[in-house]
Amino acid sequence: MSEPTGKYSITMPRDVAEAAKVRSGPSGLSAYVAAAVARQIERDNLNELIKVGEAEHGPITEGEIQALRDQLHQAREQQAPDGANAA
Repeated sequence: MSEPTGKYSITMPRDVAEAAKVRSGPSGLSAYVAAAVARQIERDNLNELIKVGEAEHGPITEGEIQALRDQLHQAREQQAPDGANAA
């Protein structure tokens, strides 16, 4: 069962709308825009979570970020069947 939907009118630059139409494929522009908005909401929620964490524990350093990137890179290499980076 799908979630209830509502009909909304939005305004966006014409070139953005046309590019979205081209990329939306068979699911249609509404589904494409809904997915994009959902991703933005996820990003906004993550940014809020980061702010709360940094307020409690201090800012995240570049060194900590790089260490996590290195771990992610290593994990991806281990998952790839031939050892190549899949990302």
